[in-house]
Amino acid sequence: MTKEELVRNNPLRALGLGEKTVEESRAMGLVMARAGLGKTAILVQIALDFMIRGDHVLHISIGESVDKARNWYDDIYALTTAEMPADERKEIEPEIMRNRMIMTFKESSFDLATLEERLDDLIKQDVYRPDCLIVDGYDFNASDKQSLQAFVDLMEKKGLSGIWFSAVSHREDSRTSPNGVPAPCHEVDDMFSTVLFINPAEQAIKLDIIKCQSCEKDASAKLAFDPSTMLIKRV
Repeated sequence: MTKEELVRNNPLRALGLGEKTVEESRAMGLVMARAGLGKTAILVQIALDFMIRGDHVLHISIGESVDKARNWYDDIYALTTAEMPADERKEIEPEIMRNRMIMTFKESSFDLATLEERLDDLIKQDVYRPDCLIVDGYDFNASDKQSLQAFVDLMEKKGLSGIWFSAVSHREDSRTSPNGVPAPCHEVDDMFSTVLFINPAEQAIKLDIIKCQSCEKDASAKLAFDPSTMLIKRV
């Protein structure tokens, strides 16, 4: 398998990622699940898809260390490139990983103003200019539409192609939006163009595409989630 085949055969193509210009695709995505079911693994696969295609990703990890986030990338990269020749896999890895920067925040210290300040410093000092953001661990219980609109404004102001979030759902909270998006995001689901939900069924773990505005090309697209590898698969 070559790098080009890795991009072409990625199951995320079912979501229409990477098939539009920055202006056309500028939107926010969301990955939801109960705690510990693999939200970070999916965000990392989305980030790696951007990185392999040459985009620069800023991964914002809230409440976790840089080392833990980096380990996720190392593990998912090894799994997604397992069919590539070992020498080629090692040769392109530094190039791909240069397209990623990890920024961490304590849960109590994360706010958009601080993020924008640190982002401005990176850009002004010509250290790093991201094309998209991954925000893992954002507290949607303390968020509202105004807070998320501020992310939209940041995305447009910085010329980002997208922002992807993770959110924790809870079994005991049965609230959902008319579109089927679970709490705590049920009242802000219109802020997202794509919503994925890791759904633990009786004998398997499914990856439900609850919402996808970029799936017109393949409206019947279905994805699965392999809990043994944490990889997304096309059904």
